[in-house]
Amino acid sequence: MSESPYKSRSSPRKAPRQARSLATVSVIVEAAARILEERGHEGFSTNAVAEKAGVSIGSLYQYFPRKDALIGALILRQTMSLIGDAESAAGEPTGEGALSALIDPCVRQQLERPALARLLDYEEARLPLDAQTDRIKQRFLELTRNTLARPDMPPQPDIDIAARDAVAIIKGMIDAAGEHGEEDRDGLALRVRRAVLGYLRASSEGS
Repeated sequence: MSESPYKSRSSPRKAPRQARSLATVSVIVEAAARILEERGHEGFSTNAVAEKAGVSIGSLYQYFPRKDALIGALILRQTMSLIGDAESAAGEPTGEGALSALIDPCVRQQLERPALARLLDYEEARLPLDAQTDRIKQRFLELTRNTLARPDMPPQPDIDIAARDAVAIIKGMIDAAGEHGEEDRDGLALRVRRAVLGYLRASSEGS
């Protein structure tokens, strides 16, 4: 049997099931987010997170054996929130409306808590990908592909390549805007939408 490619990211020690445990984990994960925002990587530790969350270090270790598990939980929380909002693209009546429904939550998440978003972008590149986060990313790619395949969108010679390129344009532009401290969500969303549509039209005309 081949080794899982997702084995090496540190995962939560156990999954919370009761309402009280779920609430405790939620508080711990949000405390981790606030520590990252306030202190950056240098001040991020399990002790700092436990203190911020108001729980004992033993309670934290019940769920998160080390820092990377906390980071992984934060990345998963962010990606799940994003995909939940992006699912609305399927209900949009037009291709451009669906494209906006994909782009808008990405812009909102990046600019709503920019320091956290930038730190998690770095951590996501550093840490091995886990299976659940990978499934969520694949779902975003699927939603993008479905959007580009709509009959009112410019037809693409290879829809799979176009979907990957569109996701790269969205991520690249939004990440760059976050790094430069942009705050205009509507303006950024408009630029990203224009860039993706420009790419799609050029690709269609060149096919």
